[in-house]
Amino acid sequence: MPQKPSRRDFLKTVSTASAAALALRMAPAAEAAAAPTAALPGRKGASVVGLRAPKLDLVRCGVIGLGERGLPTLGELMLLEGCEVKALCDNHAPSLANGVAAMAKAGKPAAATYGDSTEAYKKMVERNDIDAVFICTPWRLHVPMAVAAMKAGKHAFIEVPAAVTLEECWQLVDTAEETQRHCMMMENCCYGRDELMLLRMCREGVFGELLHGEGAYLHDLREQMKSMEHGTGSWRTLEHELRNGNIYPTHGLGPVAQYMSINRGDRFARVVSLSSPSLGMPEYAARTFPEGHPRRKAKYICGDMNTSIIKTARGRTIVVQHDTMNPNPYSRANVIKGTKGVFQGYPNRVYLEGRSPKEHVWETDLARWYEQYEHPLWKKVEQIAAKLPSSGTRGHGGMDFVMRWRIVQCLREGLPLDQDVYDAAAWSSISALSEKSVAQGGAPMEVPDFTRGAWEKTAPLGIVT
Repeated sequence: MPQKPSRRDFLKTVSTASAAALALRMAPAAEAAAAPTAALPGRKGASVVGLRAPKLDLVRCGVIGLGERGLPTLGELMLLEGCEVKALCDNHAPSLANGVAAMAKAGKPAAATYGDSTEAYKKMVERNDIDAVFICTPWRLHVPMAVAAMKAGKHAFIEVPAAVTLEECWQLVDTAEETQRHCMMMENCCYGRDELMLLRMCREGVFGELLHGEGAYLHDLREQMKSMEHGTGSWRTLEHELRNGNIYPTHGLGPVAQYMSINRGDRFARVVSLSSPSLGMPEYAARTFPEGHPRRKAKYICGDMNTSIIKTARGRTIVVQHDTMNPNPYSRANVIKGTKGVFQGYPNRVYLEGRSPKEHVWETDLARWYEQYEHPLWKKVEQIAAKLPSSGTRGHGGMDFVMRWRIVQCLREGLPLDQDVYDAAAWSSISALSEKSVAQGGAPMEVPDFTRGAWEKTAPLGIVT
């Protein structure tokens, strides 16, 4: 039989347990402090944190790519006060013709056109009557086009994701710093009504100290596989043959990163990622395409569901998921959790300790929260949009128009952008890092500090108006 412990043994045990409990309480800070720091490449220019470019009375634009994203971009740019479209570029003749027709229908002066080759954009960006270039092309064209635009003295605005590889992320950062030009990834989901309201609630401490967030892109896109010669599916489907990871992370991740002030008081430190088997695409191809069709013969390696977990320097966690190849109601998750409560999207619900009507019960009627915390930018632009033709102001529930209006406002007033090149790089880098982690069985991958230490002294994004 074991002997009864002495008082000395008992106190020793209590002391050891207390030390262990203290260590657990300090774990997030200690873990962040102990995070390995990779050698960062030297800066070739000045930091562009808070970059203020000279004011532009008139923002003269060029648009590259006039497909599913570029044509709506053109449509809304034509509606914005103080904005003119000077040039259009697309090497797909029907798409370029659509852009020309849209400008004529809107009664706008004809823009110069470029489309005689895959490198026609290089001629366009050299024009001396363009201030900003909007890049709405397939993912792997984003970086060369943005780099060419910035080196030609233009501000670059890129569709999501901004880059595919870590090397490309650094290219964007280095070029923006060298040229002192804006480079923004146009993550429209940061400008949704819900996301802007939550940003304000986070800034005003409604959820307390933030602990955890979740973002996702769950969207059944199997129909895109039918696009073979042109259209999003003609190139996007190929990504599933080349990569296994979260190949499209920023729609869900961007808003959560802004809630948590990533690159502005915190940063992504490391990420681990795991993928499910790839079953959705081959099954869809087998029942949709005839024997011998390229879509049936292709080998799809990208796991249908990818789950990545990010740890921040301050010890907070973010879950990011991706699945576009299975039947799933659309969702970006949009979860933010803090010490005073939690919000979950799809469907929207909130619980705030001491403020929600019933203890431990979700509120699903958010009318009072919208009334109290509606973001002033949303309210302002909603009023502007109400006076314009509705056809140009409905993109993704209005978030597209808010984003494009805000970009032009910042350029005209010489203001820093809400998203900068460091956000473009950090948010996009999760894609490449998730691939590396999946390939190594879920091993943690360090996220580069694209700000080169500036995140520690950069103020969070405020509630802009």
